[in-house]
Amino acid sequence: MNPAPQSAAYGVPIVVRRLGLRPYADTYEQMRAFTAARTPDTPDELWLLEHPPVFTQGQGGKPEHLLAPGDIPVVQSNRGGQVTYHGPGQAVVYVLLDLGRRGYGPRELVSRLERAMIDTLAGYGIAARAQAGAPGVYVPDAGGVLRKIGSLGLRISRGRSYHGLALNVNMDLEPFARINPCGLVGMRMTQVADLGGPAAVAQVMRDLERRLVVQLGAPAHSAGNRQGTNSL
Repeated sequence: MNPAPQSAAYGVPIVVRRLGLRPYADTYEQMRAFTAARTPDTPDELWLLEHPPVFTQGQGGKPEHLLAPGDIPVVQSNRGGQVTYHGPGQAVVYVLLDLGRRGYGPRELVSRLERAMIDTLAGYGIAARAQAGAPGVYVPDAGGVLRKIGSLGLRISRGRSYHGLALNVNMDLEPFARINPCGLVGMRMTQVADLGGPAAVAQVMRDLERRLVVQLGAPAHSAGNRQGTNSL
């Protein structure tokens, strides 16, 4: 992967890599290799990308949540959570952090990722929120029923995180009907473009990147994030 600029928040650099469209399986193996090889001096990184159509199953994923995958491949991964879908038009960010060095743990990492998505959506006039016991970001429809717009799935190995988040921007949502997204039976999905936000993934990626750098770099005592979120 090509070198990328470093963004710093509160003096701790984060290398940001903007990778374009990448196959999921290859990226998964690269994340595992990066995490296994890192040392105490390895900089933290964010990988921003999109994937070709793929279903990914979490480590403890239940097969009954994969309803009818059809011709879309299913890849088993070691992240937390249940099955989800990735495809073009979705902003995916993989979060490769040394949590001990950053001074916070998995639960706070989840909260910070949720907050970055919520703040990004607020910039488009979209009122999103987190939901206790169901990591991710949700938007109520006209009837007050929550629809999911952002998903989370993490793996922590020796205090280092990988995998990350997926924010629906302007994609074909039909494949989500072939699964119970994140194991939530009957959960409907929504996306930024359908809610009046930008349709360009590149724009949403830039806005999300900026907020992630701030949220992930903030000291543990001053992030302003919701506490007590269930870890994945």
